[in-house]
Amino acid sequence: MVYQPAAGARDLLPLDVAQKRWIEDRLQQVFHRWGYHRIITSTLERMDTLMAGEAIQRQTVIQLQNAEDEELGLRPELTASIARTVVTRMAGVTYPQRLYYNANVFRRIWENRHNRQHEFYQAGVELLGVGGLLANAEVLLLVADCLSALSLQRWHLILGEAGITRSLLDAFPVHLRDQIRSAIANLDRVTIDTLPLSDELRDRARIMLDLRGNSSDVLQKVNSLNLNQAQQEAVNNLTSLVQLLESGGNFPLILDLSLIQTIDYYTGIVFEVVSDSPGQAQILGRGGRYDKLLGLYHPQGEDIPGIGFALNIEDLYQVILSTQQLPQNPPASDWLVVPETPKADAAAFAYAQKLRDSTDLVRVEMDLVARDPQAIRQYARDRRIAQIAWIKPDGSPKIESLF
Repeated sequence: MVYQPAAGARDLLPLDVAQKRWIEDRLQQVFHRWGYHRIITSTLERMDTLMAGEAIQRQTVIQLQNAEDEELGLRPELTASIARTVVTRMAGVTYPQRLYYNANVFRRIWENRHNRQHEFYQAGVELLGVGGLLANAEVLLLVADCLSALSLQRWHLILGEAGITRSLLDAFPVHLRDQIRSAIANLDRVTIDTLPLSDELRDRARIMLDLRGNSSDVLQKVNSLNLNQAQQEAVNNLTSLVQLLESGGNFPLILDLSLIQTIDYYTGIVFEVVSDSPGQAQILGRGGRYDKLLGLYHPQGEDIPGIGFALNIEDLYQVILSTQQLPQNPPASDWLVVPETPKADAAAFAYAQKLRDSTDLVRVEMDLVARDPQAIRQYARDRRIAQIAWIKPDGSPKIESLF
């Protein structure tokens, strides 16, 4: 029998890990520069936490049960877990809280594909306890800084506003809203044309399908929809955000008020980060504002505003791979320490530890197999080890450089 990973799972070998770490380290440096602190939450959560008030579909969660028959699941995303942690474990903290994560998530994907992947790696941030224009702008500019740190040039951000889109749907009959919502999310004009709608509502649905493109054109179209006061205020706030982002002149923005996320806890801006790689656009990450989510977990039901995003490490890897930036080999050791005789074993371990005690990271291997000098040198060359320290019984080293 040949043992393989479970369906939907995979192993990461040393080179895979080195390349993954290359991406994660650069993102972490950006998060640190913006004042964000790492948080680590439980991989395993109660189902009521993970579903975030039905905002996350149960069938996407890989479910488990403990000895007490309590429904548990593997986290399909991090935001709900972080929201639960903040309101239950961080009471009394000063806001805003800037948090970031680098973790695996698990999702059951219902597609007719064999061995569809179920485990994914994400890095992202949550900015909690503050709403408004500047908080929204910080998160979107932080996305841009992350992609700049990875030297990605060909990308754009698709920006929507869940509150506006949801409120525009309120004009339609209740029994048709889900169909219209799905049709708009999938840009399905055929369904819009065949649903039993009045001419006025059909025109409204068609306009909603076309609320995508250049920001000034989209804002002009949405302002033509006879908005109420709350909708107009949300559009004005979105307009101010767009103007702030575009004031620098180089923010690659597409406005899309038909953008509807599969996760339904978003209350304000929503966005997708999309690569413009040749051949096919690829979604690199998603995010948005969720001002009601933390209130689900708060003992007194207190709402705390929040906004964040997650970047998909595997998708970033696929885009960066073509740029030749990623490591092509696992990190090589700096030293191979070799005891010349069995009587030199203790001295060799001591010398290796002295090298490892350097203030800089020094990778040191001990030769553990008695073999002839030529075999040792060949091993070091194969592993790209630059220096060999041959240790005599009295502890004195003979240094040999191979490269």
